[in-house]
Parts: sequence; C-alpha cells; structure tokens
Amino acid sequence: MNQLFNYDNGLFRAVGKAVDAFYLSLLWVLFSLPVVTIGASATALYYAVHKSLRGNRSYLWESFWSAFKSNFKQATKIWLILAAGFAFLFADSRITLSMLEQGARMGILYYFFYFLMYFLAVWSVYIFAYSARFENGMKDTMKNAAIIAVIHLPGSLLVFGVLFAAGFLISIFIPFLFIVPAAAAVLLDMILEKIFRRYMSQEDLQKEEELSWEQHS
Repeated sequence: MNQLFNYDNGLFRAVGKAVDAFYLSLLWVLFSLPVVTIGASATALYYAVHKSLRGNRSYLWESFWSAFKSNFKQATKIWLILAAGFAFLFADSRITLSMLEQGARMGILYYFFYFLMYFLAVWSVYIFAYSARFENGMKDTMKNAAIIAVIHLPGSLLVFGVLFAAGFLISIFIPFLFIVPAAAAVLLDMILEKIFRRYMSQEDLQKEEELSWEQHS
C-alpha cells in the first residue's frame, strides 16, 4: 500500500507526465490563438518537451516562455512564409482536383501539389524543432532543416506518421487538442533527437550526456 502512494511510483510518474502534457498542450493552444504566433509556439513546445517534459531539467512554464520569447521574431517570420506556402498549395490542389474530376489532363497535378503539402508539413516540423535546438539565422535554419529532412527520409516518414495520427485524433475528438500536441511533440523529440545528435559538436554532445547523467543520478 505504501508503495502505491509513493510519488516515485511508476503510476504517479505516468499521471504526472500526463498532467504536464495537458499543461504544455494548453500553452501551445493559447499561444497559437493569434495564428501568426504558431511558429513561435511550436518552437516553444518542442523546446519545453525536450528540456522539461523528457529532460526534467527545468520548469515547464519557464522553458516554454523562454523559448517563445527568444525565438518569436525569427519563428514568426518563418511561419508566415510557410503559411503562405500552405495557402498557395491548398488553393492549387483544390483547383487541380476539380480539373481531375472533370477528366482534364492537367488534373494530374493534384497529386503533385498534395505531395508538396505533405512535405511542407514535415519540413515545418524540422524547422521549428531545429530552431529550438540550434542557433542559426532564418535562411540557414530553413535550408538546414530541408537538407536534414531529405537526407533522413525514414525519420521524415515517421514524422509524417506522427503528424497524420495527431491530426486524425484531433479531428475525431476535439478535446484531444489539449493532450495530443505535447504527446506528439514527445514522439517527435524521440525521432528527431537521434538525427540532430549527428550534427552536434562533440562539446554539445558531452554537455547532453552530463545533463542526462545528472537527471538520472
């Protein structure tokens, strides 16, 4: 019985992580409401998940707010570019779908635009995760994220799978919006950190190992 109510018990830790995921998802929703801040909010979510939810190295709010502020300007500019790209591709996909349904030869471009939307979604994840983990200018961030996404195609397919599952869950039950974003970010962190470590300096890797050791000591 004493073991059951021990706060180091696996059940308590799992419940605690679930509450933390709800809190971070709520922060992400609230800070994304202005729409133009979605990029900064996504960057902050990934950073808070990596540092606090999985790393246990800081308070959730402290990590989220710090990353939101420090990345706000650049992440917002990037998001506006990506949003324009999404709007353009979505409009073209609707037009070409109508042409495809009418039997027009150009309608085949529907599949091309549809593929580009999927790639843009995956690229967006890489961009904001990369922004949360590395300090680079806007052009270098977008370029490096695209290169990494293409080079690590198996990982990118997993990223797409997480995005698809998250979108599907939220579409069938809207309240999932307050738990799925952080849960998806945890899965994305597990996938992307294995990739990002290949591009980290030996000094940065050593710091990561030291922090991980401190966490478990």
